[in-house]
Amino acid sequence: MYWTLELASHLSDAPWPATKDELIDYAIRTGAPLEVVENLQSMEDEGDSYDSIDEIWPDYPSDDDYLWNEDEY
Repeated sequence: MYWTLELASHLSDAPWPATKDELIDYAIRTGAPLEVVENLQSMEDEGDSYDSIDEIWPDYPSDDDYLWNEDEY
């Protein structure tokens, strides 16, 4: 299983919180690449729901990762 920013971005608008099966269904319905579905299927399913993409891929960049001051623009 591997995640890239491009692959993970297909789940950024998913209806959080969501279970593994709901995320797989969302990825298929929205036409996400096959790699996204395969990555979700390879995750261990403990029946828990995920609150955000950060729980699936902790390295997903957040708004705090960008180093510019929005007030200047």
